[in-house]
Amino acid sequence: MAELKISETRDLTRIERIGAHSHIRGLGLDSALEARAVSEGMVGQTRARRAAGVILQMIKEGKIAGRAVLLAGQPGTGKTAIAMGLAKSLGLETPFAVISGSEIFSLEMSKTEALMQAFRKAIGVRIKEETEVIEGEVLEVQIDRPAVAGAASKTGKLTMKTTEMETVYDLGAKMIEALGKEKVQSGDVIAIDKASGKITKLGRSFSRSRDYDAMGPQTKFVQCPDGELQKRKEVVHCVTLHEIDVINSRTQGFLALFTGDTGEIRAEVREQIDTKVAEWREEGKAEIVPGVLFIDEVHMLDIECFSFLNRALENEMAPILVVATNRGFTKIRGTNEKSQHGMPIDLLDRLLIINTEPYTKGEIRKILDIRCQEEDVEMAEEAKALLTHIGVETSLRYAINLITTAALACQKRKGKNVESEDITRVYSLFLDVKRSTQNLMEYQNQYMFSSSSAKEVEEDDGNAMVS
Repeated sequence: MAELKISETRDLTRIERIGAHSHIRGLGLDSALEARAVSEGMVGQTRARRAAGVILQMIKEGKIAGRAVLLAGQPGTGKTAIAMGLAKSLGLETPFAVISGSEIFSLEMSKTEALMQAFRKAIGVRIKEETEVIEGEVLEVQIDRPAVAGAASKTGKLTMKTTEMETVYDLGAKMIEALGKEKVQSGDVIAIDKASGKITKLGRSFSRSRDYDAMGPQTKFVQCPDGELQKRKEVVHCVTLHEIDVINSRTQGFLALFTGDTGEIRAEVREQIDTKVAEWREEGKAEIVPGVLFIDEVHMLDIECFSFLNRALENEMAPILVVATNRGFTKIRGTNEKSQHGMPIDLLDRLLIINTEPYTKGEIRKILDIRCQEEDVEMAEEAKALLTHIGVETSLRYAINLITTAALACQKRKGKNVESEDITRVYSLFLDVKRSTQNLMEYQNQYMFSSSSAKEVEEDDGNAMVS
């Protein structure tokens, strides 16, 4: 008897990466810019979020350039989360560039050039242009293939209509190829750009909605266009000033954006671009969209960078600058002078400072609830209470790191929900900063280059010099 072969099927799920701030959806503000207690992944920090909401409104109006905001607070108080919430609230149209203070020292270009490129990435240009398009419903696509191989290229005819007219267009090889790529068939509503020959499928005509019983969920039905087939349409392109800089400064044009070979861009190129953009603005062809440049760990910049920022903020093409730091009184990098947040006083004077405060026990609990949901971890109430206590005693970041590790410990014992015993197990396995420091103090003599061994080395060197 023949063996039965059973075919196995597996569901392929989309791989999702969970980041530290992947649960942030916005700033969690209402229409009056008041911060809700828990909203859009944001918890607490109501004063800081209200202040960020005012900045958000200022950015959306796009009238004020060169304003700077400092997010200052202890580590783990949600400074980057507020910046990410600001980015999500702005939407895709407004440019949002993110760099770290230390990033500019590792690039193969000068510090000021790296900062200038970051500034230009945060300024958008909305360019309007009029193009001629043919828009209508496809009635028939007829392609005549040559009978003999190697003969003249394919030709064909395309019949299109609107509610008022119908026309037959002759097709060349390129248009036939474009129609084939887009899989255009009768009943589709399409738009053809006359200048570039680009074909865009707008959907299927409502008149063909009963042609098939089965169709995919992505099938979109639209009305047959009215008026004439050939129309003039206004098309809006959104690009950043940095992209225009790269395209105009490299021989390979826009391909340089994909290769990453931007290098240093000459000041003359930027001046010409600024002049051209100013002309477009006067003619009504373009408008500037000031975005946001977020510099995290701003205390890592040196005195030269701070001087450059001072000058760059005075430019009318400057974006809104948001910087964040967790430093108190510390040295300004590149000098021996100490200052608040490690920044010179002339730059601090320009900044609107938003303070973040430590989270309360209740807020830590709510954040852990959100993170458990984001990381898809089922946790018992007692375990959450214990994890909240650990977060208060150690730090919020440490408590968040224990969520997935505790879930793995639960999986190992074949449990369904994470219990207190799983939290206790991973707490004993992974040390927090306080326990690590205590451990270091206890066993410091056994580490290489500890303070005691360093003193012994100094004494030995001193004795050698005397002898």
